[in-house]
Amino acid sequence: MSASLLSVAEWLERTQVAVLVRESFWGFQVVVAVHIFGLAWSAGTVLWFDLRLLGLSMQGVPVSTVYRRIMPWAFAGFFVMFTSGGALLAGFATAAYGNLFFRLKAAALLLAGLNALVYHLVTERHIAGWDTAARPPLVARLAGLVSILLWTGVVLAGRMMSYTMF
Repeated sequence: MSASLLSVAEWLERTQVAVLVRESFWGFQVVVAVHIFGLAWSAGTVLWFDLRLLGLSMQGVPVSTVYRRIMPWAFAGFFVMFTSGGALLAGFATAAYGNLFFRLKAAALLLAGLNALVYHLVTERHIAGWDTAARPPLVARLAGLVSILLWTGVVLAGRMMSYTMF
């Protein structure tokens, strides 16, 4: 399977997007700037929701209201972050393939998605009982804390990639 992933990485680096990112005068700089903007936009808005789940902010606002107001912005930011990150990955796929921090970042992203899925499928099912509570139940607070820790891991691993891939 490793050889097939490496083959995919090599193919990605031959795409037009990859060449633009890697070889154009401003491609890399612009895509990195857009990626950082998307990350701040996405993770920053998710952080607001996580802080509400922890009972540390917006305690007078129902959790469901915070979610409805914030998440469309977070999803838009995630789209920007994901597409620009995909372009960066395409440009340097073989370097990312062997990079420990890329693997840690990918794992943290997957776990953050799993955490959100568990929250929505399990924890949120009982929101009617705690939606307006200033301090949600432990399981909801744990979902918020785990989200913050995982997104911190995504950011730190992404930063470390910059120092270890080139």
